[in-house]
Amino acid sequence: MLTFTASEAKQGLARVIEAAAREPVVIQRQKRDVAVVLSMQEYERLVRFNVTEFQRFCDQVGHSAKAAGLDEATLAKLLADE
Repeated sequence: MLTFTASEAKQGLARVIEAAAREPVVIQRQKRDVAVVLSMQEYERLVRFNVTEFQRFCDQVGHSAKAAGLDEATLAKLLADE
């Protein structure tokens, strides 16, 4: 992974964009990683992955709740109680 200082990134934005098309680019400020520049393709892949993983998590929670006897009527009652 390439690393640019914030100053280098500011002065050479075109180079950062070109590099990000090939691999993620880390931007550092005061020797600390503060940002990552990704290609749009990589960003969209990560978003799709996160959505898929979140759906998988929700499905697992739903199956566990159902196995524990929680149904829609019980859930509605729990949510309605104040």
